[in-house]
Amino acid sequence: MTADKSVPLIPGFSAIADRYDALLCDVWGVLHNGREAYPGVAEALEKFRAKGGHVLLLSNAPRPSTELPAMLQRMGIPSTAYDGILTSGDATREFLTSHTFGRACYHIGPERDLPLFDGTNVSLVDEDHAGFILVTGPFNDEVEGPEDYREQFTRLVARGLPLVCANPDIVVERGPRHIYCAGALARLYEELGGAATYFGKPHGPVYGIARHRLMEISGRPIPDTHILAVGDGLPTDMKGAKGQGIDGLFITGGIAATACGPDPEHPQAELVAKVCAGADVQPVAAMPRLIW
Repeated sequence: MTADKSVPLIPGFSAIADRYDALLCDVWGVLHNGREAYPGVAEALEKFRAKGGHVLLLSNAPRPSTELPAMLQRMGIPSTAYDGILTSGDATREFLTSHTFGRACYHIGPERDLPLFDGTNVSLVDEDHAGFILVTGPFNDEVEGPEDYREQFTRLVARGLPLVCANPDIVVERGPRHIYCAGALARLYEELGGAATYFGKPHGPVYGIARHRLMEISGRPIPDTHILAVGDGLPTDMKGAKGQGIDGLFITGGIAATACGPDPEHPQAELVAKVCAGADVQPVAAMPRLIW
C-alpha cells in the first residue's frame, strides 16, 4: 500500500451510519481516555441504536467484561450507548479454563486483573513453579515498561515457558500520558525467543466470538459487509478489521493523534493517509472523535 491512498475525513458518524447494521466499537481511545468520556460519543452510539443499529463494545481490556459497565458509567457512558461488551479478558478466560498450558500460572500484571482467574481452576504460583505465564500488563504501569522485564524474561524464555497475552495493545492513553500494555511485554518476550499466544484484536478468535454475540443481540446473522469496526488502534482495531474483511472507521484523536497532525481535533488528510499506509490498512473513513 502506498501513501497516496486517501482516507476520507468525515465530520460525523451520521455520514456513513446508514451503511451498517452493527458496530464493533473499541473502548479505550474511542469512548474515553482512561479518565473521562469524550464529549458526544455516548450520544453518537445512542443515535445509531435508535436507528436500529447494534453496538458491541470490543475491548482489549484484560478483564472480564462484567467489570466494565460500572467503570463506563462512572466515566459518563451509560448502558443505553451499547448492547453488549466483549473483552480480550473474556477470550483469555475461556482459554485458561481449557487448561491447555496446565494449571500453574505465573501472573504478571496489577492486582485489579485478578478476577480474570475466577472460576478457571488455575493456580497462581511464583515463576519457579509455573508451567506458563499470563501477562495482563506491567505490575505498575505508571512507571514500568518492557525493559524492566528483560532480565526476568531472559530467564523465563530459557526455561521454555509459553506466555499468554491478555491484551495485545502496546500502549494506551491515560489522560494526557501513554502507558505500556501487555502487548509491549509480549513483544519483548518474542524478541528474546519466547513463544506468545495472544487474545484480543487483531487476532482472529475474538472476532468469531464477536460475530456470535452480534447474532445473539440482533436475533440474526449480520453479514460482514454490514459490520463496521471503530477504533483508534491501527495495528489492533484497523488491522483486525482488514484481516476479517470488515470495514474500519479510524478514530484519529486517540493513540495516533500526534502522527495525524499538531491538533488532535483537526487531523491532516495527508498524514492520516500516511499512517494508514504505514500500517498497511485502508479504513473506509476517519474522524478525530466518534460524534454523530
